[in-house]
Amino acid sequence: MIVESLLWSSIALIILAGCYNTSLFLLSRRRIRRSRIDRRERFYVFLLACLNEEKVLSESLARITSLPAGNFMALVIDDGSDDRTSEIALAADPHLVRLHRRTPPNARRGKGAALNDGVRHLRESGLLAGRDPADVVLCVVDADGRLDPHVVQSVDPYFDDPRTGAVQVCVRMYNRHQGLLARMQDMEFVVYGDVFQSARRFIGSVGMGGNGQFMRLSALDTLDGDGPWSDSLTEDLDLGVRLIAKGWTNMHCTTAAVSQQAVLSLRRLVRQRSRWFQGHLQSAGLVPLILRDVPTRPALDMLYHLSSPVLILLTSLLPVSFLVALGATVVASVQVGHALVSPMWLLGPYVLSFTAAYTYGFVYFKRERELGLVRCVLLAHVFVFYGYIWFAAGWWGFWRMLTGKQTWLKTART
Repeated sequence: MIVESLLWSSIALIILAGCYNTSLFLLSRRRIRRSRIDRRERFYVFLLACLNEEKVLSESLARITSLPAGNFMALVIDDGSDDRTSEIALAADPHLVRLHRRTPPNARRGKGAALNDGVRHLRESGLLAGRDPADVVLCVVDADGRLDPHVVQSVDPYFDDPRTGAVQVCVRMYNRHQGLLARMQDMEFVVYGDVFQSARRFIGSVGMGGNGQFMRLSALDTLDGDGPWSDSLTEDLDLGVRLIAKGWTNMHCTTAAVSQQAVLSLRRLVRQRSRWFQGHLQSAGLVPLILRDVPTRPALDMLYHLSSPVLILLTSLLPVSFLVALGATVVASVQVGHALVSPMWLLGPYVLSFTAAYTYGFVYFKRERELGLVRCVLLAHVFVFYGYIWFAAGWWGFWRMLTGKQTWLKTART
């Protein structure tokens, strides 16, 4: 009886979530017309928190230093690396790239701590001397991040609005052609950006990602604590919520992207997503802040977003329940000598599971037209099964939280 109740509760939640996600898709199709109203000269600082990133750092710095922008620099924050990370940073253009080394015991305390120390270094070193914090924009770029050449030109108009505190660009996988697993990760980020983030521009609840997030320094200065970033496993999610709670507007830029490296090992991917899942569980502590300081409409969407771990764990019961029911039906059919249910009985689970695949396939086709619409829809059907990775990752992350484990090994680059 308990299992049946959980099953029907899970189905009801999936239907409700599907209806809400459909409304987000329709909202995401709206376009924002933006014109330049305040052409101020802004100073862009690209922050790269690095721990043993010799395999990917050189290409990322080459992309940044070749940007056709007038006023910018990159700060490499070496968080106690024991490889050639610092050497690669020092070998880059010294006029555009600076190195800040962190050493034990302060190093290797998480990405948030490294970024906070990087901002302190910018202030104490005089690199920002004489600049208005409202005209300084910091951009977090992962060490494997490859920015589009036009990224500054695409992002800059958003900061013409003095209420804009942060802008998140799209995220893609630059090695998406290296197998189905990499392709699925690319589709995952495209769908998240082009549907959910795009819709949240109109709701007022755009979230920040850990790669390609642009933030006005004066907005970061309004946040409470020892630095803008927390020690959460999802410090980017935490930052985005706290900016909105302070009255700033977060925006999502659909015309530029940062490309990163997809994980090619299934085990490493599950471990990475388990870390993200555990970070979302930690973010439950943001609920009182949202209820107190965020307007109703964005607050409701944020609470829905923060509830995703619960939805994932409940949804994970459905495939098991379906397989048990199907197995029991097959056994009973063999015993009586004829099928007990019509093949049309499978239509319900298909509609419940794969309706979204047609939407996701269409959205991905808009970004990857060379694949063709039919192939994108077929890939989106595979994407539904790819989502089962979150079930394994979710229970792993939940178990780690229950057992008090907080530290994770960083995802290895190739």
